[in-house]
Amino acid sequence: MIEYVENKEIIAKRIARIFKTGDVVNLGIGLPTLVANYLPPGVTIILQSENGMMGLGPAPEKGKEDKDLTNAGAAPVTVLPGGCFFDSATSFGIIRGGHVDYTVLGVLEVDQEGNLANYKIPGKMVPGMGGAMDLVAGSRVVVGATTHLEKSGASKLKRRCKLPLTAAREVNLVVTDVGYFEVMGDKFYLLEYFAPYTPEWIVEHTDADVVVMSTCSCCEGL
Repeated sequence: MIEYVENKEIIAKRIARIFKTGDVVNLGIGLPTLVANYLPPGVTIILQSENGMMGLGPAPEKGKEDKDLTNAGAAPVTVLPGGCFFDSATSFGIIRGGHVDYTVLGVLEVDQEGNLANYKIPGKMVPGMGGAMDLVAGSRVVVGATTHLEKSGASKLKRRCKLPLTAAREVNLVVTDVGYFEVMGDKFYLLEYFAPYTPEWIVEHTDADVVVMSTCSCCEGL
């Protein structure tokens, strides 16, 4: 029997391999921020933060944080040579103008129609969805980043989201700690699985329609 063990690192590592040099990428708060630490050698992307920065680098080393350099989630960041700063209107002009190639967002629920719920659990206090609604509408490709199962053991990949939506039919790709999926035709298509999990285990533990692609393979080197 395969025991599920949460692994956020493998999610960040696999998402980092999606990008190519020159892509403009926005990383949401929480789990997605880890992606910047795992870019493959030779791949240089342009990280954008909706609070007004372009050219972010990896997270700073402990003790070297600059309190005046934070991303939209108030987490400390670094800025690479050539990076720049601008006002919020310009930042959202970049996003709404379709100039962001990929946005990576955390997930409370994501469903097989590409609907995303990631900002609110009814009855709990939340600061709001921030720039997420603009990012999912304005970015060329939307990537959901999430652990596959909740603490209760329920799947975060659903046939239909039950929580309030951030966006409808905008999610293109989902990477969990068990596999890599594409959302097409109101189904999740499994492109890769991560050992020790198997396609059969993933289908059994996903509360949605999952199609295992004929080319589906075990992702190596994560």
